[in-house]
Amino acid sequence: MSAIQDFFSFSDPNVRNVLLGTILLSTSSAMIGTFALLKRKTLISDAIAHGVLPGVCLAFFLTGEKSSIWLVISAFVTGWLASIAIDQITAHSKIKHDAAIAIVASVTFGLGSFLLSMLQHSGQASQGGLKSFLLGSAATLLREDVVVLLWLSCSIILILFLFFKEFMVIAFDRLFAKSIGLPVKKMDFLFTSLMVLDIVIGIRAVGVVLMSAMLITPATTARFWTAKMTYIMLFAALIAFFASLAGTFISYVIPSMPTGPWIVLIMSLIAYCSFLIAWYCRMAKKNR
Repeated sequence: MSAIQDFFSFSDPNVRNVLLGTILLSTSSAMIGTFALLKRKTLISDAIAHGVLPGVCLAFFLTGEKSSIWLVISAFVTGWLASIAIDQITAHSKIKHDAAIAIVASVTFGLGSFLLSMLQHSGQASQGGLKSFLLGSAATLLREDVVVLLWLSCSIILILFLFFKEFMVIAFDRLFAKSIGLPVKKMDFLFTSLMVLDIVIGIRAVGVVLMSAMLITPATTARFWTAKMTYIMLFAALIAFFASLAGTFISYVIPSMPTGPWIVLIMSLIAYCSFLIAWYCRMAKKNR
């Protein structure tokens, strides 16, 4: 009981940093993931998440320090290059889209692992903790990390609201969007940039592997409950908020439990429960 009171009093600055950081990240990810689901770009998000790994390592090679700003910039560039590589492979070869995604994801992750191994054996004292930075460690979020998350997450959410109608029209009918004069290619460029940016800011908390789950799971779960776009986005954000709160609380009560994986696990449990309820409702309607 005392642990619950201590947690929800938010007197511990570490609790405030971790909770605020994970809520900002998961909420913006859920909103981006809603459009990614409609645009059928769920697998691309996984390839981009693996593609940011070399960028983080290269940023450390060039700067020699774990500066959040430089790591975000470098990871953003390599994540974007991974996205471009998928499009180019698909457009200029007989390789299908899913195979191109698998190729880019495996190559970039292998390159990132190689660079990470080089860093670990380089003997540089300042590289300590870089592996936890790459694989996710929400419990070690600092005030400066939360500030970066705050600005970038709010920017992502604001842009989504400003171009909500354009993104929605393009997601549902690209030909109609072109016919009414919407700049489809520019909107695609903007959306991909937002998705890459969201993945980049998330690696600090949940890591490369789990970031795609943070994007897709809340939106997929919300789709079981409603078909209206605004409600899907709202439910996805609420699911992400609850999972972040519960995952941070579990990590606080049991320090050996990592925060990021618990957030994703809670999201997954909600998704499985939603699937079972939806399946039961469909079977009940058929038997009437």
